[in-house]
Amino acid sequence: MKNVNLLRTMGLLILVSCAFSYGQETASSDAHVMKTYLIERDIPDAGLLTAQQLKEISQKSCSVLHEMGPEIQWLQSYVTEDKIYCLYRAENKEAIMEHARKGGFPANKISELSAQISPETASLKLQ
Repeated sequence: MKNVNLLRTMGLLILVSCAFSYGQETASSDAHVMKTYLIERDIPDAGLLTAQQLKEISQKSCSVLHEMGPEIQWLQSYVTEDKIYCLYRAENKEAIMEHARKGGFPANKISELSAQISPETASLKLQ
């Protein structure tokens, strides 16, 4: 129950701390292609981080994102026992690594997502 409350608190903090959306590419003459990445961050005892600590991490991340500009966006993060998994949109992996470096966050594995599926995918009619 404590972990559920912690995850809820973190989700709320993320939503309040950053106003980034998971939207489509911005249509403009110089729009960059944004890809979606999953970042795995090894953080011992991440599941024991307090709401205050999560808020501070969130604020630091948002500060770095603001400095870097719209070419990188934080979508959401999930805290587990010893890891934090983060979804980001960015032009490339280098932007993700730069964010991690500037924020002092580990980025142990960065994977570009190639597709998204859900229970609705099972009912899709294929042509």
